[in-house]
Amino acid sequence: MSVEVLTIIIAAASLFVALGGGLFAGFAWMLRRMDERFNQAEASVNERFNKVDEKFDKVDEKFDKVYNEFDKVYKEFDKVREEMSQLRADLTEVKISVARLEGPTPRLIWPR
Repeated sequence: MSVEVLTIIIAAASLFVALGGGLFAGFAWMLRRMDERFNQAEASVNERFNKVDEKFDKVDEKFDKVYNEFDKVYKEFDKVREEMSQLRADLTEVKISVARLEGPTPRLIWPR
């Protein structure tokens, strides 16, 4: 081979190595920047999610308080039901007592 051909081959090889190195460095730089951006975005999203989680925790605490109040109301309703059934029984006894005091109802037509 002649010196000129060898020089051209070496120049072409060094051009490919330089372009390949540049592409590799460019992709590495782009990947590093993308990683930084993703980390920033992830941190921002995590911060937002943490704020939302705190709000949900507050809402859950409020719901727990409401559920406790509902339990108290249900207990009161149970007490009222018991008192109503007891009152119903007492009222039945009073009706029977009043009916005994009044006696039998008078007839509209007198027997002959």
